This record gives sequence, structure tokens and C-alpha cells, in this order.
Amino acid sequence: MFLTFDDGPHPEITPWVLSELDKYNAKASFFCLGKNVVQYPFVYQQILEKGHAVGNHTYNHLNGWKESSVEYIKDIREASFLIKSHLFRPPYGRIKMNHVKKLKAAMGEEAKVIMWDVLSADYDEHTSPQQCVKNVLSNTRAGSIIVFHDSDKAKKNLIHALPVVLKELQEKNYMFKKIDG
Repeated sequence: MFLTFDDGPHPEITPWVLSELDKYNAKASFFCLGKNVVQYPFVYQQILEKGHAVGNHTYNHLNGWKESSVEYIKDIREASFLIKSHLFRPPYGRIKMNHVKKLKAAMGEEAKVIMWDVLSADYDEHTSPQQCVKNVLSNTRAGSIIVFHDSDKAKKNLIHALPVVLKELQEKNYMFKKIDG
């Protein structure tokens, strides 16, 4: 099982997530925004020191479907100077094929786009904490990539869902690994 967290690092939520992961000896992958790495470098460093993976989630969380290719790739490249990883997750879970081709120029030949197969919907204000848990537990299988968010927007659902998900999936003998990149 692969837990992933988008949009951080965040000065309060990311350390809480790291603490929860420690309780279950779980590793995860954090798809970080460059602007947040600049604003909270000490939190970004904590992620690395605890042995988790990091990935590029652009600098400013741009929507590649709405931005020009030039601006989108520039934003990815700007984040790649801060986030040393070949892993990339496009904001909003969508990426144009021509962006995939240009990604290697921005991040290196080893660049890999990492999507997910289980969406927690923790960021959705219309999703209850209980529904967030259900979204994850009823859709996971061995090898699933689950997406949560370490952000203010997701806090209410994440604080409830993550401990439940970790406990229940570990009781089913799942292990939580980081994505290699």
C-alpha cells in the first residue's frame, strides 16, 4: 500500500502526519509544492529525515489544463530546483500528453508521473470524515496508491481518517511503503 500526501509541507499538519505514520512504522510519499518548501523548509527537512519520499507537485499548484505549456513547465522546473526527486504528480490529477514529454526536460530523463487509484476526497468540504474513511477502505487493494492532502483544506477529514485507515489496513496485514523514485 502506498500512502501519498499532496500540497504540503504544512507547518502543523505535516508534522502531525509524520507522527501518525511513525506510530505504524509506515512510510509515505509527499508530493510537495515548491512555494511551501520555501516557506517551511524545516518541515520539508523533517519529511526527508524520517525516510519518506518526496515528489514535485509544481511550485504554485498550477492547473496544467488552464496554463500555457510554457508557464506550466516553468513552474515544474522551479519546484525541481528545491525538490530533488524524479517523481511528479500533476495538480488536480490531470496532465496533457505534451506536458509528459516536456517533463523530462524539466526534471530529468528519469521523471515519472505518479497518479493514484484511491482518492480519499479529504479536501472536499462536502465529504464527511466518515465518508473519507469509507472512500479509502472500500477501494483499496494490494498495491493501491492512496491520496490524502497535508493542507488546511483537508485537515478536518484527514485528522479523522488517517488514524483509522492506518489502524484498519495494518490490522489486515498491509504494509505502507514509499514510492521509489
